[in-house]
Amino acid sequence: MGRRDTAASQALKSKEALTSKDSKAGPSGAGTNDQASGHPRQRRHQEHEKERKELLSKPPAQGFEKRGESSDAEPHPDDQTDSPTNQMRVSGEGSGSVEQPFIKLSQEEYGEHHSSIMHCRVDCSGRRVASLDIDGVIKVWSFNPMMQTKATIMSKSPLLSLEWATKPDRLLLLGSGVGTVRLYDTEAKKNLYEMTIDDLHPRILSLACSPSGTSFVCSAAAHSPRSGSLPDSGGRAAVSGQLLLWDTKTVKQQLQFSLEPGPVAINCTAFNHNGNLLVTGAADGIIRLFDMQRYESAMSWKAHDGEVYSVEFSYDENTVFSIGEDGKFIQWNIHRSGVKQSEYNLPQDATGPFVLSGYSGYKQVQVPRGRLFAFDSEGNHVLTCSSTGGLIYRLNEGESSLGSVLSLGGHKAPVVTVDWCSAMDCGTCLTASMDGKIKLSTLLAQKSS
Repeated sequence: MGRRDTAASQALKSKEALTSKDSKAGPSGAGTNDQASGHPRQRRHQEHEKERKELLSKPPAQGFEKRGESSDAEPHPDDQTDSPTNQMRVSGEGSGSVEQPFIKLSQEEYGEHHSSIMHCRVDCSGRRVASLDIDGVIKVWSFNPMMQTKATIMSKSPLLSLEWATKPDRLLLLGSGVGTVRLYDTEAKKNLYEMTIDDLHPRILSLACSPSGTSFVCSAAAHSPRSGSLPDSGGRAAVSGQLLLWDTKTVKQQLQFSLEPGPVAINCTAFNHNGNLLVTGAADGIIRLFDMQRYESAMSWKAHDGEVYSVEFSYDENTVFSIGEDGKFIQWNIHRSGVKQSEYNLPQDATGPFVLSGYSGYKQVQVPRGRLFAFDSEGNHVLTCSSTGGLIYRLNEGESSLGSVLSLGGHKAPVVTVDWCSAMDCGTCLTASMDGKIKLSTLLAQKSS
């Protein structure tokens, strides 16, 4: 049984090594590498499925004993992390019958950025990724069957936000720091047009495309607090902002949302599955829920001390989750006017601000910009940031702590934004860090017996 574990581990390592070679080849060698490797992602998954069955065929007790054996025979930490056998561990030591829900099949690196990542998003088809760094460089790239850069977009003006359009999904929205939103065609590799949003609120902090149509929501904020503006919960003067609805077909503003108690910078926005509801998180710590059929506020509530950094609907859309400046990860019931359903404390490296320390006391600090958490396809698990890679937790309803499931690892700098794309049994986790590296981890979801 020990030999089989070692063989499976070595087989996975050799495949990961092959994958990493492919990822470094770049666009020019796309054809030859694909033919030479002969390992499209689908075939690789079939092989991993066989290995998964082998790994699961052994009794749980032996799996726990194997931990001791492998630590004697294989003292290398990399081996411990990458071996699927070791990833079968569960957070509760006594629960030997509980199966690890995911196996990490492989981890590839996209290394085309040379500065800290701000945003990293998979499109709705799951075929392409758009990533933006703090130098204003956008890369559009694919990862199936191999990593390949499709387009590089350079911007003279600073860029702060990006979002994939829903229809058609080849279009990318880019929000700047000078009051404009650009619509870019990733297949034709050209700008279609540029919309001037608001000169008084030039920082386009967040963009969200409606799943049902051609409209998108745009959050625009001023550079600094206005004199006489209302203070936020921390006693600071709140930054003025607007929330606007635009249409990509007519290239016109449709309406401006009313923000109570006053105009404030909206940091994050998200639609529900059909576009009927919009949730936003703001610099004043308030979550606002909008009815997109009536274009009016449905409810709002004080969610965090300090700013709201990231907000998303839950899988069943009866609740929303948020991460705030106070380091809390909270689930809110939207049918009971924002009643708190669960509250979890997260470490600072999951919530930001993110710090990268260098030589001679040098420190780089980055305020959260992109998505700080993402759910799996069934909404039972959440991927968060950490200083060494993505962390996956099990959402424990009604409990005060999250169940630690899997550390994806692989990063040498703090992870600042994540995304999770699920297809069939295999899920793709994206983790992007302050050194410009993006790790793409392929997971296999365990089928419950």
